Amino acid sequence: MPTFTGEEAQNYDSRITKLVPGYELLHQLSSAQLLALYPDDATILIVGAGTGKEVVELAKLNHTWRFIAQDVSADMLEIADQYFTKLKINSRVQLHYGALSPSAYQVDAVLCLLVMHFVKDNGDKARLFKQMSEQLKPNGHLFIADLEKPVTPFERDAQLIACKQLGLSEKGEQHMRVNLEHEFFPVDKIRLAELLDAAGFGVAKPYFKALGFSGVVATKK
Repeated sequence: MPTFTGEEAQNYDSRITKLVPGYELLHQLSSAQLLALYPDDATILIVGAGTGKEVVELAKLNHTWRFIAQDVSADMLEIADQYFTKLKINSRVQLHYGALSPSAYQVDAVLCLLVMHFVKDNGDKARLFKQMSEQLKPNGHLFIADLEKPVTPFERDAQLIACKQLGLSEKGEQHMRVNLEHEFFPVDKIRLAELLDAAGFGVAKPYFKALGFSGVVATKK
């Protein structure tokens, strides 16, 4: 799993919107469901919090929510911490650098958006699903969105065309083609269901689909 450092961390927010069709909609739909589920107090764990943009947007929606921002990139979390301090929400956010230890927290919801496709399915994916399950209260919710295996032979090409329409450069497209082939580890819906079940989650319910990306919500049993 990559750890975004230096310039990669600095440029992440401007780059990601060109790489994920429907990026803003994904976050809008995720936050709307959180508001429906937790109109009052809640503690939300953000796995792969990056530069903190996701936390900031959620913090604006509900002033009683508290957050745990986890990431394996110290550079990304440093940017996030500065962001939280500038916006005066740092008192509501706990930073967590590195892997999640067993049952370190008891949270109401976990968001893991655009993270899992970086994780190899060699036991690492299963381990991360288990770690997230261990942080959740019973009946807590996991929102997960990632690149999935293509469902048509032309989906990847369509995905890259959409990214170019969003402003991705020719060089960026070439880099993305390499990543799609060698750096990402997507699974299909059947494998995702197996991983969720093994980690103690119920049947995943879809809530987002945009070409190669999909989002589901699952409840801890």
